[in-house]
Amino acid sequence: MPAYSYSALDINGLKKKGHLSAQSEREARRLIKELNLTPLNVEESKGNLSKISKVKTKDIVIMTRQMATLLEANTSVVEALKITADQCSNKNLVHILLNLREDIIQGNRLGMSMNKYPGAFTKTYTSLISAGDSSGNLHTVFDRLADYLESSAAIRQKIISTLTYPIILIGFSLIVIASLLIFVLPTVVGQFIKSGAELPFITQALLSISNNIGVIFFITCFLVIGITYLYRYMIKIGDNHITYHKKFLTIPLIGNFILNSEVERFSSTMSLLLESGTNLDKALDESSNILTNKYLSKKVLDVKQDVIEGKDFIISFKSIDIFPSIFIQLVSSGYKSGNLVKMFSKVSDFMKNEIESKRTILLSLLEPLVIIFMGGFIMLIVLAILIPIMQMNTLALG
Repeated sequence: MPAYSYSALDINGLKKKGHLSAQSEREARRLIKELNLTPLNVEESKGNLSKISKVKTKDIVIMTRQMATLLEANTSVVEALKITADQCSNKNLVHILLNLREDIIQGNRLGMSMNKYPGAFTKTYTSLISAGDSSGNLHTVFDRLADYLESSAAIRQKIISTLTYPIILIGFSLIVIASLLIFVLPTVVGQFIKSGAELPFITQALLSISNNIGVIFFITCFLVIGITYLYRYMIKIGDNHITYHKKFLTIPLIGNFILNSEVERFSSTMSLLLESGTNLDKALDESSNILTNKYLSKKVLDVKQDVIEGKDFIISFKSIDIFPSIFIQLVSSGYKSGNLVKMFSKVSDFMKNEIESKRTILLSLLEPLVIIFMGGFIMLIVLAILIPIMQMNTLALG
């Protein structure tokens, strides 16, 4: 059934906006009038909602929290979807929610209906909702999902906020250095060239950079674009994607940071899935999809296959020989004690603290490094100008 958005006047002449499902615009206007409203404008959702490219994460987080709150207050799913749609500002998401509501009225499961909108809901999201729906624990799943999404959004926002100042500083530094090389250095040094003075090596080097800065810029851009396209081409060949991602994990500092981030995301998802009643093999399958590192994703799928074949869950993870020892120890303890959900949650918390600690150190080092780089380059430019001046003064004094 199509979804419609409308604006109307109530009995006091105040303008109201809302959303509803109807077979036609005529029926939509009739339903609006039944609400004691005078319809002003009624618009149907256009296009195929299943092909919506993306709904902002922020809107999904807000929607999930509203659904969790409403369901916890014993509101029916149908009514919760309607109330959430009325309060949502994203038109695409509004129509998706109304269509989900209509699907449920017709007897479909919420998680299955969400699968039609991959631009709004990830596979893991829909799997969690399906598990919660089947177990009758939907409000808990929405609540945990909201906590998880809010935590992820907060971390992402913190990173952006922390990086803002260094990025501005780097941009300003590049502008200052480029200005000195393009406008100041050639003008000052040009006077010495006219006088026939021999320029020192540092001055000649920086002057060459100044004269060819345009060429250097285009060559740099060409190399970056070329390497990017070459990488995208190479990863499409055979198992190169997996091979390269395995090598990324061996890069000093960066590799460990990537591994910890992936383990944290994997553990959080496993905790959510298992708590919602998902089987271990199904949880491993769904969790592998959220891993951006294809090597780790393949290894998790290998563990899932071992679980299906009846092999020991922990031995399978130990054989990979890449996961942190704290992960193996805690998960092994949880598996033996039958408290796997709690241990996955503990791994997630531990990894979050590790990531936050390393991130804080790296970002705290970035600012002084930028300042040192900027100061050092400007010092070279100043020396390139001062050295010829000092040589000219020496010659003049005789």
